[in-house]
Amino acid sequence: MRKELPQQLLRELLKNSKRSDRELAKVLGVSQPTITRTRHKLEEEGIIRDYTVIPDFRKMGFELLTFTFVTMHPDVRKDEIAKEARKQALQFPNVIFASPGEGLGMTGVIMSFHQDFTDYKKTMNLLRVEWKEHFVKIESFLVALGEEEYKGFSLTYLKDTPL
Repeated sequence: MRKELPQQLLRELLKNSKRSDRELAKVLGVSQPTITRTRHKLEEEGIIRDYTVIPDFRKMGFELLTFTFVTMHPDVRKDEIAKEARKQALQFPNVIFASPGEGLGMTGVIMSFHQDFTDYKKTMNLLRVEWKEHFVKIESFLVALGEEEYKGFSLTYLKDTPL
């Protein structure tokens, strides 16, 4: 197998993950079984974690994308509390990403979609009540979906980055 094939396959899948192994094999100049084996290896190694679509979130009924930055008490990083934080994050289906991090004087970030400002406020109130002993500070950056965008959200852009 060509050494660069896994990276080339990943780039092709970033362009369009709906293509068949047969079509990908033709584009990459290898056999369909080679593509299938390479894809499975990428999945087993966790390099490919999921296949999904990126919809028009506004047409799905979401008006807001929010980036909520939090300053957490240091004890949140302890295994028991971190496990509870993961469990709690799963209770919010509109939260698409939540993680500890560093920057802007904050130690965590939550990305979420909301139907409207009222929905956003309900989520923030729940966070403030249920996690008040774990969060020191909560700040949000709101993006009105459907407004002017400079670059729309897509993972397709990654196809041109060095891997």
